[in-house]
Amino acid sequence: MAGDEDLRFRVAVEADLARLVELINAAFVVESFIEGTRTDAVRLAEQMKKGTILLAGRSDGEFVACVYLEKRDTDKPDMGQRGYLGMLAVAPAWQGRSLSRRMMREAEAWLKRQGCVGVDITVLSLRPELLPIYRRFGFVETGTLPFKPDQKLKDGFACHCIVMSKEL
Repeated sequence: MAGDEDLRFRVAVEADLARLVELINAAFVVESFIEGTRTDAVRLAEQMKKGTILLAGRSDGEFVACVYLEKRDTDKPDMGQRGYLGMLAVAPAWQGRSLSRRMMREAEAWLKRQGCVGVDITVLSLRPELLPIYRRFGFVETGTLPFKPDQKLKDGFACHCIVMSKEL
C-alpha cells in the first residue's frame, strides 16, 4: 500500500489525546447504536492510565491507526499473563488496506514483550461483521460477557460482548 513503508509504531502519550479521539471516533462512526461518540479525551485519558495505546503514524505526523492494550492478571496464575486488546481503530481513508492486520501483529508482538502468553478481545454483539475478521487473525469465541458501556445505547438496542481469545 502506498505510504505503508512510512509507518512508525509507538506508544501514544498524553499529547496525542486530541488526535487519537478524532481518529477513534472517525473509525467507529458506524456504531450508530451508541449515544454520542465512541470516546472523548476524559475517557481515553482514563484508559491510558490503565493500559497502553499503540499508535501507527506516518512521518508527516498523520495518525492512521491505534489499538488499546492492557496486561491483565488472571485468576489462574499457572496459565501465565494474558493481554487484552480493544478499540482497534483504522482511519477511514486507510480502511480495507490490511492495516488492521498489521496493527494486530504489532499489538501481539508488544503483548509478548510484556510477558503475555495469550490475548483476549471482546466484540459487541451488535457488530457481528467483526467476528470473521478476528477469526482470520486466529481468535476463537470463548464466551460472552454483559455489555457495560461508558455511554448509553440508543433506545431499542440490546447488546452483549462476545469474548474471543488467542494464544500468543
